[in-house]
Amino acid sequence: MKNKNGIANIYLVLVFLVLYAPIFYLMYYSFNSGGTMHEFEGFTLDYYREVLADTRLMIIVINTLVIALLSSAIATVIAVIGALAIQHVRSRRAKNTLLSLNNVLIVSPDVIIGASFLILFTIVGIKLGFTSVLLSHVAFSIPIAVIMILPHLQEMSPTLTDAARDLGATRRDVLTKVILPIIKPGIFSGFFMALTYSLDDFAVTFFVTGNGYSTLSVEIYSRARQGVSLSINALSTLIFLFTILLVIGYYYLNQRKSRQPVHIAEPVAEAGVPR
Repeated sequence: MKNKNGIANIYLVLVFLVLYAPIFYLMYYSFNSGGTMHEFEGFTLDYYREVLADTRLMIIVINTLVIALLSSAIATVIAVIGALAIQHVRSRRAKNTLLSLNNVLIVSPDVIIGASFLILFTIVGIKLGFTSVLLSHVAFSIPIAVIMILPHLQEMSPTLTDAARDLGATRRDVLTKVILPIIKPGIFSGFFMALTYSLDDFAVTFFVTGNGYSTLSVEIYSRARQGVSLSINALSTLIFLFTILLVIGYYYLNQRKSRQPVHIAEPVAEAGVPR
């Protein structure tokens, strides 16, 4: 048993090395004063100053954050409604069909999704830019959020909603005081997953961006095509550190929620008994 655990730990370490070695290599040379990624000549922060002093790049960063936050919020709200609708479907075949349709955007290649959105926006007459990027990000974020929310709905006992109705709760009270508090971890998980996917997306965004509007992923790709510049390393390092902070914050919130006692009977009672 110990040998199996040792092999599993070694394998896990190797996997993490393969995944993180290129990232740390990129971060290491972002401080190179030599301007290349072949030999480290000295420590410098010039490339980080160059990135922070680039007004156009700062506007692109703001665009990326606005798109990510707005699309994640809209997608999460729609995903809650969609997960509730799927959960209330009684036919197993119909429910499986809806789940399969929900997973289409997840398993489909990003290039196909991006090309499809481009054709759709062109036919409908939507100008490529902020609106097209926002709509496409909302569309591919919804299935991700639904998958994170739906298991919490499936774990919830139907007797809770029945008890709330017996106590005189309205449908709105059942939703806001019983269902939403119970599935709150799934809602936050769906939001953060959608936020991560939106920040990282390149293929879909590349198809639906127009002239004068860009996101970080498209901007990094455009700069990389012009040649090797360590400002790309600095920019990628800042993005990576920002993502790490998001993950740590999400983990901290989960740990804090798990330590708090869960009171299920209280929201049910409050839903129907006025004070």
